[in-house]
This record gives sequence, structure tokens and C-alpha cells, in this order.
Amino acid sequence: MTRCEFFMENDRITGFSISGHSGYAEEGSDIVCAAISAVVSMAEATINDVCGAKAKVRVKDEQARITLMLPASCDEEDTVQAVLAGMMLTLISMRDDYPDYIEVLEV
Repeated sequence: MTRCEFFMENDRITGFSISGHSGYAEEGSDIVCAAISAVVSMAEATINDVCGAKAKVRVKDEQARITLMLPASCDEEDTVQAVLAGMMLTLISMRDDYPDYIEVLEV
């Protein structure tokens, strides 16, 4: 199962951690993992490359984990929060469609 954790501070999303393999299908054929990877890649690229937020990203391949943490403040805060909220809603929708393979948590 893929675990998607969104770190919250008051009403602000401060980052996320996505870990694990969904187990929906064999590696290379897993549409759930592929969709999650696409959502995460789009969010990270938008936050750092488009908005210039300078979020810290750590990837641990051996644990199948990616973590993104926002700085305390950034110039494009509203846009970054909109991207993260959209990412969370997309993953929640995927969880509703594939409840045995993905979980989404606010921590």
C-alpha cells in the first residue's frame, strides 16, 4: 500500500511524504503507482521549478519514499498551497477508487 502523508500546521500544508508501493500490479504494470508518481512529480516540479519555492526534497529509493518540505515562507505561498491542496484532493480521489492500495493522511 502507498502511504501519502500531508504535514499540516494550522491550515497550511507544510509538506508531504509518499512511501511504499501500491501492490496493485507487478512492477512496470502498476497503474496506481504510475498515477501517484505522476501526481507527485507534477506537484514537485510546479512548486520548485515554476513557483521557485525552494522546497527541500529527499528521495530514498531503497524505501520507495519521497519527502517534500516547504520553507517557513515563500513568495508564491497561495499558489503553492493551491498546488498541494490539488495534489491532496487528487490522491484522495484515487484512494476512493483504489482503497486497498493507497491511503491519505493529514498529520
